[in-house]
Parts: sequence; structure tokens; C-alpha cells
Amino acid sequence: MGSTGYWELTPQELSAFLLSLKIALCCTVLLTIPGIIVGWLLAKKQFFGKALLDACVHLPLVLPPVVPGYLLLLLLGNQGLIGKWLHETFDISIAFTWQGAVVASAVMSFPLMVRAVRLSFEMVEPQLEWIASTLGAHPLQVFFTISLPLALPGVVTGIILAFSRSLGEFGATITFVGNIPDETRTLPLAIYSVTQTPGGEGAALRLVVLSTALAFSALLASDVLAKRTQRLIGR
Repeated sequence: MGSTGYWELTPQELSAFLLSLKIALCCTVLLTIPGIIVGWLLAKKQFFGKALLDACVHLPLVLPPVVPGYLLLLLLGNQGLIGKWLHETFDISIAFTWQGAVVASAVMSFPLMVRAVRLSFEMVEPQLEWIASTLGAHPLQVFFTISLPLALPGVVTGIILAFSRSLGEFGATITFVGNIPDETRTLPLAIYSVTQTPGGEGAALRLVVLSTALAFSALLASDVLAKRTQRLIGR
């Protein structure tokens, strides 16, 4: 077998690759606005329950990934607290679907995005926001004209980190949505599947190289975009 043929993706592998991209993109879109809001709240505001919110946001980082997946199953499964109502009322099923994989990825990626956004908002000079307020700017104007533009490099970094984390999500996904070909089998699940198959070493290597290349490209893109954004806002 020639080298080109060896590295050529099979239809099943290509399906896992495209599904991973779709889920990661949807996950990133889903998280962007909530991630910015929560990151800003944790960076700029003092309120009752802030420590609890901070702990809840970062909890998926320290829990075994199967735990958030199992909790999602209890909550959004067809027999879950919310999932049963959605299924019976609207005939909507989230568990064992690609949409469920988006939810699982979002839960696991959210802490990374919030952390990057929060750190960036914390670096925004409070005096600039205060001056804008004393000049009569509405809090929303201060946010959109001062805080958010100055925090944009961190926001970009958070978005890329969320995208990258979604590409690599495994534990919560396989627990909540299973490992269904062409429906929930993403690249990490495809790698797991072929490593359990006799003679699957070649397929595993192809998928590992592809996953590594995707993650590496995303990290490089994050660095390049963050630097360009810093130059645009003059930081």
C-alpha cells in the first residue's frame, strides 16, 4: 500500500472528522455570549454567591469527565428531570444525538473559556471604565466601547480554547450520547473504537495525527489572532 493510500481517510473516519468540526463549531457559538458575560461578572462584580458561581463554573475541570456526562444523562436523558418533559411535550431528544454531544462539549469547554475571558477583563484598567462613567456613559456603553474591546484578546483566546477542548472531548460525550457511528462518534470516540478493533493500528495512527494537527493548528491560530487583536486595539 502506498503512503498516500495509507494516510487516506476512510468514509467512517471522514465522518468522525466532519462531525467533530460541526460539534466544536456549534459548541463555540453556544458558549461565546455566556462565556463573555460570566467572565465579566467574575472579573468585575462583587455579589452574593460569587464564590459558588466560580466553583460551579470550574467544577468540570476537576471532576472525572464521566461525572458531568452522567449528570447530563440524569438531567437531559429521555427519562431525566428535564429531558423527559422535553421528549413528552415537544418530542425532543437530546441524549444520544449530535446535539447532545454539543451540550456535553459545552459543559466541559465552558470553564476554559470563562477563565481566559475573566483574566482578560481583570487586566482592563478600572480607571478607564470609571472615567467613561463619570462622562455620562451608560454601563452598556462602557462595556461595549471600553471593557470588551480591551479584553478582546482574551475573548479570542477563550473561543479558540473552547473550540480545541471540544475537539478533544471524550468522557462526558461517550457517557451522555454514546458512540454511535455518523451521529455521535467524534474523533476521540473513533480513536477509542479503532483501538479496540483488531488490526486498527493504522486507523488509530491516522486519527491521532489528524487530531494532533487540528489541536496544534487551533493553538497556533489562538496565538496569532490574540497578537493581531492586541495590535488592533493598541495594547
